[in-house]
Amino acid sequence: MPGREHRGQAAASVGCAVLTVSDTRTEETDESGRLIGARLRAAGHRVVVYRIVPDEPAEVRALLEELCAVDAVRAVCLSGGTGLAPRDTTYEAVAGLLDKRLDGFGELFRYLSFERIGAAAMLSRATAGVRGSTIIFSIPGSTDAVELAMDRLILPELGHIVALLSQRSET
Repeated sequence: MPGREHRGQAAASVGCAVLTVSDTRTEETDESGRLIGARLRAAGHRVVVYRIVPDEPAEVRALLEELCAVDAVRAVCLSGGTGLAPRDTTYEAVAGLLDKRLDGFGELFRYLSFERIGAAAMLSRATAGVRGSTIIFSIPGSTDAVELAMDRLILPELGHIVALLSQRSET
């Protein structure tokens, strides 16, 4: 299918979950989670779940497994816990769940971050991939990182990704 025709099948409105992984943030202080939700809504998508979860791999993993089983949730955007500090364990929780990795997301995120912040970009363990028919994006918790990931990577492709995941394989 030609690219333009293929993209024409993109989902116009995607049901999304927004998860902030943090031991310290609350709904009042969670700027990154609010920003993700606002960007999704502005692009015509629906935030059907918003949660703050402690940076505990078992809790993050259990919540992701639960959300990936909810029909209304086709995308999950996590923020936080992607660095190298001992409590940053989001990558481990997410990577172990994925059926398919989307390596290009992390690569492009770090490349774009490098243009802004230099060599410190390599410290990010931003990642993405698919669990069942749900796309999962895991991004750093800073508002700058959220803006970059949402505006340059996630929102331009979200509907297209969900449409691809909705296709049934031909047998």
